[in-house]
Amino acid sequence: MSLPAPFTIGRSLWSEARARFLVNRAALASLIVLGAIALAAVVGPHFTGHAYDRVYQDYVRVAPSHSAHPNPAELEQALARIGARLRARIERQGGLGDTVTLRLVAERPIDERMLALFERSDMLGTARIVERRDEGRSLVVDVPVRLRRFLLGTDSNGRDLLTRTLIAGRVSLAIGLLAALVALVIGVAYGSVAGFLGGRTDQLMMRLVDVLYALPFIFFVILLVVFFGRNFILMFLAVGAIEWLDMARIVRGQTLSIRRQEYVLAAEALGVGTRDILKRHVVPNLLGPVIVYTMLLIAKVILLESFLSFLGLGVQEPMTSWGVLIAEGARNIQGAVWLLIGPALMLIATLFALNFIGDGLRDALDPKDR
Repeated sequence: MSLPAPFTIGRSLWSEARARFLVNRAALASLIVLGAIALAAVVGPHFTGHAYDRVYQDYVRVAPSHSAHPNPAELEQALARIGARLRARIERQGGLGDTVTLRLVAERPIDERMLALFERSDMLGTARIVERRDEGRSLVVDVPVRLRRFLLGTDSNGRDLLTRTLIAGRVSLAIGLLAALVALVIGVAYGSVAGFLGGRTDQLMMRLVDVLYALPFIFFVILLVVFFGRNFILMFLAVGAIEWLDMARIVRGQTLSIRRQEYVLAAEALGVGTRDILKRHVVPNLLGPVIVYTMLLIAKVILLESFLSFLGLGVQEPMTSWGVLIAEGARNIQGAVWLLIGPALMLIATLFALNFIGDGLRDALDPKDR
């Protein structure tokens, strides 16, 4: 008596796609890089020790460095400025740890209320009087030194560039994902329905797309700014509602090809409804090109945001984005090249990662490779 054949459990499209994606080293490495960038943008600003909008007037356009500020030269310049305001000569008597001991000598009694000038500096803290001499014309004070580090330097307003680059990553990635999600939902639904139904319905729906294509994009953005103000979330929701036009055309072209396939004709002959055919046969076979274009669309929206911010229609100060930082770095490239390098590298790494991930997903979701 022969034994029955062993029962084989089939694998779904998603499990096979996941397995093919995981063996693609370039796509997997890009996914890790993109995840690291997103994690750094979300968590990193909490550990830099600086607020993204904090202005350090004593640290304008400081070059990147791992060493703490102020250095001796910066400290001497700050003391000279404070001495000029106090109309006193400042002599360093020594220091212990993060505190320096200073002697202030003036021709007239020093107004002790003016010692608040030390606290107003970004380099020093509140001065504590240790000794008084000559009826207040000579004071010995202990002043704490505020040590700060600027790993990527500071910008032209004295703000920490590392913190602003990470905050900019939040804004740019959020804008790209938000607009791409809106375009994905509207474009796939609209294009698949138009391509599958065909005939006059297809012609009417695509003529509407042509009309929307004719609208001037910049004029549309200006209208959004007038109605919604400079709220970049609402604005880029509307931008996503325009970017779906390309997605709809791509999906429609693929759907016209898929609807002539034998498995679709067989489903129609068996009486399967239009909704189920779109859900089970058309949309799954569109995933390859759709996912690839979605990844490219995220990069496109990030670059579009850079352009709009450069025109003053996008992200506004003190909030920032990679496009805003790159535009500022380009203006200061001769004297402060570090203003351009950091944000540009983050943007380039993100765009490369999105492209490699898109290629990997295209290969993984292609039904012909099953």
